[in-house]
Amino acid sequence: MSKGKIISIEAGFDNLRYLENRTPDTTKAESADAFGELAEYRDGAIFIAHYAGFSEWERHPEGDEIVYVVSGKTNLILLSDIGEVEKHMGAGDIIVVPKGQWHRFKSPEGVKIMSVTPQPTDHCRELPTDIKY
Repeated sequence: MSKGKIISIEAGFDNLRYLENRTPDTTKAESADAFGELAEYRDGAIFIAHYAGFSEWERHPEGDEIVYVVSGKTNLILLSDIGEVEKHMGAGDIIVVPKGQWHRFKSPEGVKIMSVTPQPTDHCRELPTDIKY
């Protein structure tokens, strides 16, 4: 999408397929239609997703990530030196995930999320052991 153009978030979600039962083992091919890019932004993009289930761990070593819950609810789990910290989020909630912090989503009832995500993104299926942020 070009810069300077109005973007319809609703229309973006209309183009996505709802992914049930997401797991850390869900492949990119299996989840491709449940995730979309609305626009490029700085060193990443504005992304949307519509799914239920649990994501793998991820982190963004080059910058903070902004996560906004459009509808539904999710538990954003942040990994810190004290362990896993759950942030309960519902429609209209926003959070800034600090640069380099491992995090994942637990959304058993389904969620629509929009994020401003810097690239690259590191992924880990198992609990990460290198907690640096």
